[in-house]
Amino acid sequence: MAYQVLARKWRPHNFTEIVGQAHVVQSLTHALQHERLHHAYLFTGTRGVGKTTIARILAKAINCENLQDFNPCGQCDICVAVDNGCFLDLIEVDAASRTKVEDTRDLLDNAQYAPNRGRYKVYLIDEVHMLSGHSFNALLKTLEEPPAHVKFLLATTDPHKIPVTVLSRCLQFNLKRLSPVQISAQMEFILQQEQIAYELPALTLIARAADGSMRDGLSLLDQAIVFGSGLVNHVDVLAMLGTVAQQPVTDILRALADNDANAVLTLVAEIAHLSPDFTSVVQEILHILHRVALYQVAPISLEQEFDPEAIIALATLLSPEDVQLYYQIALIGQRDLALAPDPQAGFEMILLRMLTFRPVSDQIPATSNAAVPTQSIQRQPLVKAAPSDAVSNNAPLVTKAEATSVVTSKPLNATSGDVVTNDWTTIIHAMKLEGMTRQLANNCILENIDDNSCTLIVDVGHQHLCGGVPESKLQQALQTFRGKPLKLLIKVASAALETPATVIVKVLADKQQAAAESINNDENVLALKEHFDARIMPGTIEPL
Repeated sequence: MAYQVLARKWRPHNFTEIVGQAHVVQSLTHALQHERLHHAYLFTGTRGVGKTTIARILAKAINCENLQDFNPCGQCDICVAVDNGCFLDLIEVDAASRTKVEDTRDLLDNAQYAPNRGRYKVYLIDEVHMLSGHSFNALLKTLEEPPAHVKFLLATTDPHKIPVTVLSRCLQFNLKRLSPVQISAQMEFILQQEQIAYELPALTLIARAADGSMRDGLSLLDQAIVFGSGLVNHVDVLAMLGTVAQQPVTDILRALADNDANAVLTLVAEIAHLSPDFTSVVQEILHILHRVALYQVAPISLEQEFDPEAIIALATLLSPEDVQLYYQIALIGQRDLALAPDPQAGFEMILLRMLTFRPVSDQIPATSNAAVPTQSIQRQPLVKAAPSDAVSNNAPLVTKAEATSVVTSKPLNATSGDVVTNDWTTIIHAMKLEGMTRQLANNCILENIDDNSCTLIVDVGHQHLCGGVPESKLQQALQTFRGKPLKLLIKVASAALETPATVIVKVLADKQQAAAESINNDENVLALKEHFDARIMPGTIEPL
């Protein structure tokens, strides 16, 4: 019962079977086609992406007696001998176990002799960066002026440790990390050929755990087959990898969106019963937040590894700002999780940080571009001023809803074609813009609008907001608002413009100034100053 592991059994034997390295395959096949073979090739990349495999295929191809479309035939005596590991003209060396200069000299002593059967004598040196400095020096002369019948194929995971004198004499190919989709598709093909039942979500988990390495993915697949007693199902793979299904993680993000700390901690306690690796749970959160952020910026076809409905629902519940904040906290928390006294406690602190540092919505102006000092959001002032009637008349205090409609509060139906005003602030409020699109609109003034076109003017200091997705979304919103396929034209002006954003900033500044005057003129404050030599700390006055 000689079982051969999947990684060896399904190792590619020709260029057609290589997965994910089309840029390398194309270069090598073109070199064979035009007979422009270099004397030394260096293949670099992380473990399990096909460095040694491609080198062996190239060794077969340059010696094959019957190339098929510049692909080794796999049937001639030379191809069979290479596949069986008994081709005398292919000398494979593991540099990690032969680092001494004497080993390298012994290896190269036979380079001067003609090949035994093939056209070329091929030296395949794996993990070549492990050679000593003297070994590289011994290799250098032969590598620089090799005999016409010798080819060098070098492979390494760390090309930075190879001397530049060696690198300059090689044709270097950088192999890419494989994507989870590529790994999952290959595993699906293999399982179909092996006639083993499987579930696609299970293959997705294994592909992501492989971290870009096809060999690691197939090794995990072998383990999953044994763990599942001949089947590859989702539940068994979750248990084997110590990971948590997507649904609990999605529920946690929904609880974060609802600002429900009790629900968050309850879900963490339920997950803890599964004894998961909390680092993998954080990684799952990062994966989902990444897909949500992509969907919010540019809605595209969602990958099958995620539930599209869940991603769309989260994109609706979470603002883009919250998604970015949560992603950054999770990214830093993943790094610090190993330092926590208990993994579950560290994970809970990551989630509590997300809740704690999430901006309070009713303290933030609806326009994200308003230049409101961050201290007014995060700081707890020593003194808060309640406006008097006189102060309120001079500088009205606005709420979040009022800040978006400073000029007018007349309701408007953005979906109807009955446009009753051309006031730009009112139009912005009616279109219900969000994120960068609202920021762009708030930093413009309206020059002209009709059923054919809309012309806006933006200050030169904010022209970086123009173009791309924000401008496209603004045009779509205007077309919906007017009910016409109008075109959007944005001009750039060098003079300062009184945009909705500047109006909001001015109102908030007046509000702050009114609060400061109210405190400074308060009788109690004046009495404290006079009798106790008290003073108001700068930056501690905040309007209610």
